[in-house]
Amino acid sequence: MKPVYLDYNATTPIDPGVADAMLPFLRDDFGNPSSGHYYGYRTRAAVEIARLQIASLLGCDSDEVIFTSGGTESNNYAIRGYAFANRHRGQHIITSQIEHPAVLEVCSYLEKHCFDITRLPVDEFGMVNPSAVDDAIRADTILVTIMLANNEVGTIQPIAEIAEILTDRQIGFHTDAAQAVGKIATRVNDLGVDMLSIAGHKLYAPKGIGALYVRRGIEIEKFMFGADHESNRRAGTENVLEIVGLGKASELAHENFDSYASSMRRTRDRMQELLLAGFPSMKINGHLEKRLPNTLSVSFPRIEANIIISEAAGVAISAGAACHTESVDISHVLEAMGIPEDIAMGTLRISTGRFTTDNDIEKAFEELSRVVSGLLSGASGSDGTSAKQGEYKLTRYTHGLGCACKLRPQVLESVLSKLPIPDDKNVLVGTENADDAAVYLISDDLAIVQTVDFFTPVVDDPYDFGQVAAANSLSDIYAMGAKPLFALSIVGFPSNRLPQFVLEEILRGAHDKAKEAGICIIGGHTVDDTEPQYGLAVTGSVHPSKIWMNRGARPGDSIILTKPIGIGILSTAAKQGMIDQPSMDEIVLHMSTLNKGAADILADYSVHACTDVTGFGLAGHLHEMTRASGVEVELDSSVIPVIGGAREAAVAGAIPGGTVSNMEFMEGKIEWDDSVDRIARTLICDAQTSGGLLIALDSADAPQAVRALQDAEVKYAAIIGKVTGTGAGKIFVK
Repeated sequence: MKPVYLDYNATTPIDPGVADAMLPFLRDDFGNPSSGHYYGYRTRAAVEIARLQIASLLGCDSDEVIFTSGGTESNNYAIRGYAFANRHRGQHIITSQIEHPAVLEVCSYLEKHCFDITRLPVDEFGMVNPSAVDDAIRADTILVTIMLANNEVGTIQPIAEIAEILTDRQIGFHTDAAQAVGKIATRVNDLGVDMLSIAGHKLYAPKGIGALYVRRGIEIEKFMFGADHESNRRAGTENVLEIVGLGKASELAHENFDSYASSMRRTRDRMQELLLAGFPSMKINGHLEKRLPNTLSVSFPRIEANIIISEAAGVAISAGAACHTESVDISHVLEAMGIPEDIAMGTLRISTGRFTTDNDIEKAFEELSRVVSGLLSGASGSDGTSAKQGEYKLTRYTHGLGCACKLRPQVLESVLSKLPIPDDKNVLVGTENADDAAVYLISDDLAIVQTVDFFTPVVDDPYDFGQVAAANSLSDIYAMGAKPLFALSIVGFPSNRLPQFVLEEILRGAHDKAKEAGICIIGGHTVDDTEPQYGLAVTGSVHPSKIWMNRGARPGDSIILTKPIGIGILSTAAKQGMIDQPSMDEIVLHMSTLNKGAADILADYSVHACTDVTGFGLAGHLHEMTRASGVEVELDSSVIPVIGGAREAAVAGAIPGGTVSNMEFMEGKIEWDDSVDRIARTLICDAQTSGGLLIALDSADAPQAVRALQDAEVKYAAIIGKVTGTGAGKIFVK
C-alpha cells in the first residue's frame, strides 16, 4: 500500500479541479497564443483568464503578473533582473540566512558580479528581526529579498513590518512566497512588496509553472530573449496547458481559502498533539503561532532522522538533517536557528495538505510512533515472531550504503600518515602502500595474508547481504594473489530493532559464499549496534615470491578491470526505489561473484601490480597503485565497463555520499579531458562494493589475458588504460 503522504511542502498533487480545467488544452485547444486565428484566440483568452485568476488571489492587476517556469525562475528573475536593472543606483542587497537555495544561490552569483550581499541572521524561531533590516540598510542598498514563510519550519516573516521600514527609501522589496500562497494571506498591497514569487507545484498545480508579481513601475531586466511575450519581459511561447492549471489552482485557493487553511491546521495540530503526548522530549521548531497552518517541524534528540524515515516506510515525510558515518549535515535553516546538532539530527518536517484526512494522521502517527519508540527505548518495532523475511528491508536500517559509508579518503589518508611504518623484517606488506591486506613471512615458501572488511547493507535481502559482504571481504585476498584459508565473522547488529532470523539469514548467506570459496567461517565477534553491519576477517596464504601489491606497475603496462563500475550509484538508486527487481538481481549477481576465477586465470601471467575496486572507487584505488608504483596512467573512459542503468541513475541524482567524497579527494590527482562528461567522471569515482580486480600487466600479455578472462565468463573484463611513464601518480582520463 502507498504510504501516507505528509510532504506537501515538497510538492502537492494536482487538484482534480485543476486537472479538469487543463484537459481541453491537452486535447483540443492547442493553438499558439500569438496566432491570429481561432485557435490562437482560444489559447490567448485562456492565458489571460489565468492571469486574472492569479491577480485576484494576490490582489493586484493582471498586467503585473508574469508567467515563469516555476518558483526558482521567479526568484532568479526578480533578484537578478532587479539587480542588473538598478545597479547604477547601488549594488547592495539584503537577504536572510534561511532563504531557499533559489534565492541564496542567486545572491552568491551576484556576489561574483560585484554586488555586496548582507545575509541577516534569524532568532531561535527562524524569524528575521525588522530592526536588523533597518540597521543593514546602506546608501547603496537597492533590494531586500526575504521569504514570506520558511519551507522547513513554517515560520512566517514580518514582511509588512519590513515593507514599512522601506517606505520612501527607493529600495525594491521581493518576497519568495512559494510556500505561502494558498496557505496564508498573500495580498501584495497588504504585504507592501514590489515583487512576489509563486511556484505552481506548491499550489496543487503542475510542476514546471510559476508566476512573478512585479508592481507596476518596477524596472527589471528582460529574463529570456526572443519575441515579446509576457509584455516583452520573458520570451517564449506560453506554456498554455500549465498556465491554465496555475490559474485554476489560484482560483480554488482564493475561493476556498478559509476551509483549506482550517483543514490543514486541524490535521497539523492533531499530529502535533499526538506526537507531544507520545514523546514529551520532542522539540517543535519554528514559531508556535506565526507559522504556516500545515507545517510541523519536530526534533527527536539523539535520533537520526534519516533512519526514522527509512524505517517508517508507511509515511512520506522529509528530514532536516542527513547523517553520515563521519558527519551530520544539518540544514542551513536549522543551523541558522542555532539548534544543537544532537537535536537537529533528528528533525522531521511533516506538512499536511488539503487532501490530508484525520485517518491519515492516525495511521502516520502509528507508524512514526512505532519507529521512534523503538529507537528511543531500544525496543524492536516488531518482536519478529510473526514477521516474514521479506518484510525487513535492510537498507532502511542504515544511514550509509556499503563501502560508501566508510571514512572519507581525506580523513583516512591523514590518519594513516601519522602511524609508524612497521619495522618487523617479516612484514612483507604493511600500510606504506595502501595495499588490500597485510602479509607476514612465515618461512621461505610461505607467507600469511590477513585482511578485514565489513560494511552496512547495500541490498535489502539479508541472505543476499551476507553473500555480498563475504565476497567483498574475500576479494582482498584474491587481490594479493593469495588463497583464502579460513575466515571470522564481524557482526554489528541492532538486536532490539531487527529480529534474530535476519541475522541468521545474513550468516547463512556468508557461509554459503565462503563454501563456494572453499573455506569455512569458524568464529568471529559480534557487537550490538544501531545499524546492521557485516564482514569477514580472512586469513590466506601465498608464496612470498608471488605476492601481488599496489606497487610494481611499470611504464608500458596495460591496465585491466574485471568487473563493471556503477554499483554504488545503482545501490543508491535501489534504496530510492528507482530500479526494478531484474536490475536489482543483476546488481546482487555482480557483487556476490567471487574474484577467485579472475585471480586464478591471472596467476598464469606476470602480474606487476593488483588491487580491487571497492569503496574508494576505480579512480581512488588506481591512484593508490600509481602513487605506490611511481607511475602515471592514462584511462580511456569509452572502454571502461559500466553496469547497465548506472549512467541513467546518476543522471537522476542517485549518487552516494561516498562517491561525492571520492570525487573531492581526487581533485588535483586526476586530469579529465574535456570530452569526459560529468556523469562519466562520477562513475569513475563511484564507491563500489565487491568490485573487480584492477591489474597492471605487460602490454604484450594483456590481450591474451582478457580473452582468457572472457572465455571464463568474466565477461566485463577489459583493457581500460595504460601506464604512460614514471611520475607522481597522476591519472589522465580521456
